[in-house]
This record gives sequence, structure tokens and C-alpha cells, in this order.
Amino acid sequence: MEVTAANWVLGQRLLSATAGTVVGNRYPANFDVLHVDAARPLAVVADGMGDGPGSTAAGRTAVEVFVRETATATGPAALRAAVAGVQRAVRDAGRGIAGLTGCTLTAFAGDTDGSAWLVQLGDSRAYRLRDGVFELLTSDHTAAWLGILNGWYAADSREAVRDRHHLTRYAGHPGMPEPDLLNVSLCPGDRFLLCTDGVSDQLHDRRLADALAERTTVAELLAETLDHGGDDNATAVIVQVS
Repeated sequence: MEVTAANWVLGQRLLSATAGTVVGNRYPANFDVLHVDAARPLAVVADGMGDGPGSTAAGRTAVEVFVRETATATGPAALRAAVAGVQRAVRDAGRGIAGLTGCTLTAFAGDTDGSAWLVQLGDSRAYRLRDGVFELLTSDHTAAWLGILNGWYAADSREAVRDRHHLTRYAGHPGMPEPDLLNVSLCPGDRFLLCTDGVSDQLHDRRLADALAERTTVAELLAETLDHGGDDNATAVIVQVS
């Protein structure tokens, strides 16, 4: 298990981030990519699609390009431009690789006005616990999410299971889809969780809510994913606002 930490000052707020990743029990290597910036309020998680060279190339390329392209600005226009750069770079990286080259991308990026932006592409997730209320702030870009949201089938149906990993948006997609952007204020006591589906698929949302409320550490949370089967690479970032 790899665990890292950083402290950031953003406006009048102090942010403390801890992050970690585990390989799990299914794959021989970790195809998740994690970046927690030491100098600025930025955390990025990417989850490669599949377990081949395209997965490795996509995750590493996406995170590297996103970090570089957001070095000077993190407003909505800059974030969209950064993700467009990610799309081009991932597609270029995949030209010489047989099979799919793609990954998810979810990021927490502080802005100069003291707020933060959540950037979402794929089915990794961002949650928030504020004043005892636990919320999923991002949408999964999957066929299952659309099917359940629109009432086409039940959440526990065979169709939902079938479509769970059918991504409608991801880095490397031939249509180069844009990300979802969400601006969030930062209040003392807020706790944010960014994670790949190796966390959210292994642990129920009720457990994730309790983990944030109980101040469960990232290392403990990732260990729980292993206890529940460890069926995927698992990566998590917890950001505490004070």
C-alpha cells in the first residue's frame, strides 16, 4: 500500500489531504494512477480501462497532462482545455497500442477565489460529508447510470449489472467528450472523498459515509476493500477542510 499526504492553504482555509492506492487481489499490477500535488491544492485519480498496456499508458498520460495543463489556471475554461489536452494525448498514446487505451479522470482542484472544482470523466467518484450530510457529488458516466436514472431498469437488475462498466465518457474516447465540472465552496469541517470504483464497488455508500464521519484513515479504508474481496485496484483521496 502506498500512502501520501499534503497540506494546502487556499484563501482562508487549510486543507489536509491523504491518499493511497492498493493493487487488490485480482490484477497483477496497479492500473490506477494517483497524484496529490505537494505545492497546490490538486488531487487527481485515474483508473485505466482493462489490464493491458493501453490501460497503463492512458492513466499515466492523463494524469501527467492534466497536472501540467492546470499549472497556471483552474477556472472552468482552463479545466475544459486541460481535459481536451488529455483527450488528445491519450488518443495519441494509444495509436501504437493494440486494444483499448482509455481511463477515467476525477480531480479536486482549488481555485484562486477560495473554492474548488471537481472534474469528472468516467465512473470514479467524488463524495462530500458536510454537517452530517453525505452526498455523491459526481455522476457515473456509464450506461447503467443512465438506465437507472431514467427508469429503464432497476438498480439490481441484470441490465444494470451488464451496463455497470459500459462507460459513455472517458479519456481516450473517440468522441473526445467534455468533463462534468462542479464548483464547490469549502466550509470548515468538510471532508471530501475521491475514489476509483475499486473503492465504491467494494464498499457500500453507507460505509463510506460512516468512514468520513468516523475519520477513518485512507489506509484503513483501502484495507477494508481488501477485506471485502479486493476485486479491483483501489485508490482513495480524503481532503479535510479546516
